[in-house]
Amino acid sequence: MEQINFVDLKKQFKELENEIVNSVSGVLESGQYILGPLVEEIEDKLSLYANVNNVVTVSSGTDALFVSLHALGIGPGSKVYIPSFTYTATAEVIALVGAEPVFVDVTSRSFNISCKDLEEKIEKYRPTKDMPSAIIAVDLFGLPAKYDRLNDIANRYNLSLISDAAQSFGASIGNKKVGKLAPITTTSFYPTKPLSCCGDGGAIFTDNDDLAQILRSVRTHGISDNPYENIRIGTNARFDAIQAAILLKKLTIFDQELEKRKNVAAIYNQELDQIVETPMAIDGVYSAWAHYTIKTKKRDKLKMYLSDANIPSMIYYPKPMHDQIAYKKYSNGDNLKISTGLCQEVLSLPMHPYLSEEQVIYITEKIKKFLD
Repeated sequence: MEQINFVDLKKQFKELENEIVNSVSGVLESGQYILGPLVEEIEDKLSLYANVNNVVTVSSGTDALFVSLHALGIGPGSKVYIPSFTYTATAEVIALVGAEPVFVDVTSRSFNISCKDLEEKIEKYRPTKDMPSAIIAVDLFGLPAKYDRLNDIANRYNLSLISDAAQSFGASIGNKKVGKLAPITTTSFYPTKPLSCCGDGGAIFTDNDDLAQILRSVRTHGISDNPYENIRIGTNARFDAIQAAILLKKLTIFDQELEKRKNVAAIYNQELDQIVETPMAIDGVYSAWAHYTIKTKKRDKLKMYLSDANIPSMIYYPKPMHDQIAYKKYSNGDNLKISTGLCQEVLSLPMHPYLSEEQVIYITEKIKKFLD
C-alpha cells in the first residue's frame, strides 16, 4: 500500500502543477510581488465565496488576528476572552497588543469555546470601563463554534466578536459560510490548512466597510490613500502576489477537496464510532475537517502503536494555554478541567483529500486491533 501521509501537499500540487507554475511565472515576469492585481483578485473571489463585503488578505493567520485587534483599538486595559484549548497564536496576539487574555474552558464534544463558561468568565473578569474588549472564538479542527449564542453574548456585554477560523474556512452553519458567521473572521492559508498557499498567508472577512478600511491601513504601516501619509500606527502584514497566484488556482478545486475530506471523515466515523469517541456531529453544521480528532484514554500508547505501523498522527494540543509558561501570569488560577483533560486524550489521524478508502480502512483496522 502507498505510504500514508498526515497531510499530502505533493499530491495536491500534482493536481494543479501546470496551472500553479504558469501562474507563479506570470508574477515573476510582472515584477509586482507585493499586493497588486492578483491580490485584489483573490480578495474579490474570497469575498464572493463567503458572501461578505470585504476581504483583507494579510501575511499570516496570526497577523490576521493581530491586525484585527489593533484595528478594533484593543490594547492595555482591554480583555479578550479565548478558549484555553487552542494554538498559541490565538493568545499571543492579545499579549502583543498589550491586552489581557482571559482563558475560557471548552466543551468536551465540540472542542470549541463553552458559552456557559464564557459568560461566567465575563462576569468574573470584567473589562476596564470604556475600554474596548473582545471575544475570540476558535473553530477547532474545522467545526464552527456556536455563533448564534456567541453573537448574542457579544452584543449583551458590548464586546467585539472575532472568529478565529484558521482551521474552518470552507465550513458553514446552514447556508452561511465561515466568514459570514461573525462580525470579523480571520483565517490562515498556512500549507496544512484546508485552503492553503505555499507559504504563510491569511485573510480577514467583514461586512463592515469602515472597519475594512482601517484593516487595510493597519496592514500597510497605517497609511492613508497617500502611501507616505501615516494616519495611525500600523504594521507590515501585506500579502504577496506569488501566494495569491497559488491561492487562486487552489480555490478552483477547494469545494471538491472539501467533499473528499467529508468522505474521509465519514469512513472514519463509520469504522470508529463504537471504538473511540469520534468528532461531534451537529445537524446543519458542516465542518471543513481540517483535522480528524478522536479521544481515547489510551492516546499515548495508541500513538506509538500507529507509528510502529507507519501511520502518522499528531497531538493538537498537548498542553492548554493557561498552563503554558508564557501565559502563567494570565491564568488566574482557574481550573479549566475540560481543556486540561482533552490535552491528555486527543489524537489527530491523517486527514487530507487524497487519502484513499483503502488507506483509511487500514488506519481504522489498526486502531481496532490495538484497542481490542
